[in-house]
Amino acid sequence: MLPDIENQTTERAVSFKLSETIHSLKHYLPAQAPLKDFIHHNTLHAFQHLNFIDGISRASEIFGYKVTLGIEEYRNLYQSKRINHNVLEKIIRSKKGEENLIKWLNKCITKPYKTSNTARIGKLRANWKLFYKIDLDSLVHPILFRIICSYLDQGISIWNFPIQGIGFIDSIKALEKNSFTSFFKTKLAKELLLSTNCSIPELLNKLVGNESLYEQYLFDQQFEHQGWSGMVSAIENQPETLLDTKKISLHDFILFELLLEIDNLTFLLGNDWNCLSKITSELPDSLFKPSVKTELVEVSEIWQEAFEWTYYDQVLAGIKSSNTENTTHVKDATFQALFCIDDRECSFRRYLENFDTSCETFGTPGFFSVDFFFKPEHGKFHTKLCPAPITPKHLIKELETNKQLEEDVHFTKHSHKLFHGWLISQSLGFWSAFKLFLNIFKPSISPATASSFKHMEQISTLTIENKSITDIEDGLQIGFTIDEMTDRVERLLRSIGLVNNFAPIVYIVGHGASSVNNPHYAAYDCGACSGRPGSVNARIICHMANHTEVRKTLEQKGVVIPETCQFIGGIHDTTRDEIIFFDESSLSIKNKELHLKNKNTFNKALDFNARERSRRFELLDTSLSEKVIHEKIKIRSVSLFEPRPELNHATNALCIVGRRALTKQLFLDRRSFLNSYDYRIDPEGNYLLGILNAAAPVCGGINLEYYFSRVDNQKLGAGTKLPHNVMGLFGVANGIDGDLRPGLPSQMIEVHDPIRLLIIVEHFPDVILNTIKKSESTYEWFINKWIHLVAINPDTKEQFVFKNGTFTSYQLTGEKIKSVRDITPLLASNQENFPVYQIN
Repeated sequence: MLPDIENQTTERAVSFKLSETIHSLKHYLPAQAPLKDFIHHNTLHAFQHLNFIDGISRASEIFGYKVTLGIEEYRNLYQSKRINHNVLEKIIRSKKGEENLIKWLNKCITKPYKTSNTARIGKLRANWKLFYKIDLDSLVHPILFRIICSYLDQGISIWNFPIQGIGFIDSIKALEKNSFTSFFKTKLAKELLLSTNCSIPELLNKLVGNESLYEQYLFDQQFEHQGWSGMVSAIENQPETLLDTKKISLHDFILFELLLEIDNLTFLLGNDWNCLSKITSELPDSLFKPSVKTELVEVSEIWQEAFEWTYYDQVLAGIKSSNTENTTHVKDATFQALFCIDDRECSFRRYLENFDTSCETFGTPGFFSVDFFFKPEHGKFHTKLCPAPITPKHLIKELETNKQLEEDVHFTKHSHKLFHGWLISQSLGFWSAFKLFLNIFKPSISPATASSFKHMEQISTLTIENKSITDIEDGLQIGFTIDEMTDRVERLLRSIGLVNNFAPIVYIVGHGASSVNNPHYAAYDCGACSGRPGSVNARIICHMANHTEVRKTLEQKGVVIPETCQFIGGIHDTTRDEIIFFDESSLSIKNKELHLKNKNTFNKALDFNARERSRRFELLDTSLSEKVIHEKIKIRSVSLFEPRPELNHATNALCIVGRRALTKQLFLDRRSFLNSYDYRIDPEGNYLLGILNAAAPVCGGINLEYYFSRVDNQKLGAGTKLPHNVMGLFGVANGIDGDLRPGLPSQMIEVHDPIRLLIIVEHFPDVILNTIKKSESTYEWFINKWIHLVAINPDTKEQFVFKNGTFTSYQLTGEKIKSVRDITPLLASNQENFPVYQIN
C-alpha cells in the first residue's frame, strides 16, 4: 500500500463490519417494491430523521441527486407571478431578519450561482477506469442483470431458471458444478465461488485490499445500479411481494457481483492486476463526512418555501373566508356518499354536491377501516387490501361468480412451446398483427386491459361473516365476527363524524383505474388498498353496516342507524370516469326508486368530471359537450399508444382534515386529499391520531414521490415510459440490460408542482400537538418539515402553523382570492394549475 494512502485512512473506520454495511446499504437504497405492489413512499426516507432541507441537501451531496428546482426555474416562477413577492419577502424576514431583507432579495433574484453538482458516490471505483482503462460496469452489468432477472422472473420468460427453491447463490453454485458451460470466463472466479471460504470480505480483500475502504466500495458498486439492488433488498425484506417467491438476499447479490468483477479483471489482465489500494494515490472523500450548508442551499430553501407558501396562503385565505356557520349534517339528505380521500375524488364530490345540493359527501381512507387479504374465485394467491404497514389477520374469499375469465389464445402457455408457438405465429399471428393495427384507430377493451371492475365480479358471494372459529385458511380467519364487524363500522363512522342524520341511502365508493400497456397500473389504484381497487372493501363495509346484529350493538354505543337506511357499495374508475354499484337488488322498493334518481346524478357528475380532467390532455377538444368528451376519455383509457391514461396524483399539494364546510365553497383544482373529520365527536383527538398516523406516511409518501420524481426524473424517477421494457413482471428498465427504474415516469409528473404536502387540521392547536406527539414516526414528518402542518381553531377560525415544535399564529399576506359563479368556462381555456377560487 502506498504510504500516503495509509495516512489518509486514519480517519476512517479500520474494521469492516459486513452486517452493518449491508444494513446501511438497505437503508439508503430505493425501497420501491415490485410493480404489483407499487406503493408510494418518501423516496429519500433514509434522510427523514433530518430537517427537510438538510436531509435533501445531504442526499444530493452524497448521491448526486437533484433535490429542488434550479435557481433559474424559481426565478421564472417569480417572473410569472407564481411566486408572490410579498411571500418571498416574508420568508426572507423570518429566516434572515428585516435588516438583511434587501441583501437576500438580491441574492435570490439576481446573483448568479454555479449549480453543477459532483457526487461523492462512485469516486473510489472510478479508479479502475482511471488506472486500467477498464469499464467494469459495462462488462459486469449485462450478465448480472440478465441472471438476476431470470432468477426472479414471475412468468414472462419462456424458460424457468434451471435451479429453484435453494436460494440465489446456492443455485449459481449448483449450475457451476453441473453445467458444461459457466457464467465466468476464468477458472479463478469459479474456484472462488465453490471454495469453502468464499465470502464478501475475502473477495473485497482481492479487489480493494484496504479494509477501511470496503464499505465505500460496496456503496459505489451498488449505487451504480440502485434499481436492481433496491429491488433485491425490497424482495428480501418482503418476499411475499412476489407471487412466485424467491430466496434472495442483498448479501448474495453482492457476492456474485464481486465474483464477476474479479472474473473480468482476470480475463482482461491475467494475474497482473493490483487491488485498488495499491493503484490509488489519493482517496476520495468519505461518503458520510459532515456537510456544510452553502449559500446556494440557503437561497434554494428560501425559493422553495416562497413557492410553497404562495399557494398555501391562497388556500388558507379561502378557508378563512368560507362559511362554516352551518356545520351540522344535511337534514333529510337525498343520499350520503363516502369516497376515498384521494385527490382525484375532490372534483367528483364537488360535482355531486353541485347537481344535488341536498346530498352530502365524505372522505376517508379507501380501505374503509376493513383490513384483510382477498382471494378471488379463480385466483391462486391472496392479496392485501389495506395500507401497506398493516398485516391483516382475516381472509375474504370470492365465491359463486357467474362469469368466465376472458382468454386470448396468444397469451396461453401453448404459445411458448416449440411446435405450438410456431403454428400460432404462422396462423393467429397475422390476425394478432391486424388487431394491433386496428387498435391504433379503434381502441377497445381486451383481456390484457387492467380494469378496476375486474378485481371482483359485480355479482358474486363474499365470505364476509365468520361462521366458526375453525374457519381458517393459510393461518387466516375467514371472515369477521359480529364484534369485529361492529368495531370497524363504528370506527369508520365516528372518524368521519357521521353518527346521526343518516340518509335513506349511504353509498360507500372505492376507486381504481383502468389502462392498457401500463406497467405502473398499481400506482393508479388505491394506495390505502396496497395499490389495488377498493371495490371489495366498499362492498364488505356495506354488508357490515347493513347487518342487523351489528346495528343492534352500534345502537348500544350511541350510533343509531334507522331501519330505512341502507348502505350500498360501489367502485369509481378514475381513468374512465365510470361507476358501478354492488348488491343493488338488496335495496327496498322505495330506496330502489331513490337509487335510480341518484344514479342519474352520479352519471351527470361523471360527465362533467371527465370534462374537467380533459383540459390537461393535449389531444382532446375541451369545447365539445360533456358526453362526447367522456366517450373520448373512455377510448383514451384503452389506447395502446397512450402513455398518459390519466394524470393520477399529479399536482397534489394538500390534505385537509375537517368538516366539509371548510372547503365546500372552494375550487382546489383536484389538488387536495380530503379527509372528513368532526372535532366535536373527538374532543381528545383519539380518532385524529389514527387519521394522521395514516395521512402522514400515505399522503406524504405520495406527495414526496411525486416531488422527487419531478425534480430529478432520471435518478429519482423512472424517465420516460416510451423505452421502458418490463423485466420479469416486477420492474421496468430501459432496454434489456438497463438498471431498474424506481420512482415515477415523466408522463405522471410533467404537470406536477414540486411542493411539500400541507396538512390542514380543524381542531384546537393544543389537541393536535398532543396527538402528533403520541407517535414518534408521525411526529418526525412534521417536526422535520417533510410535511407542513396548519391548525384551524374551530371556534375562532384563527390559523396556526406548526414550526419548531409549537404552533404559532399565521398571518395571511393580504392577497384576496378571486370569486367565480361558475368554474366551467375557465376549465376549457387553461391547462396550467389554477389559483384557488371561491365558488358562489
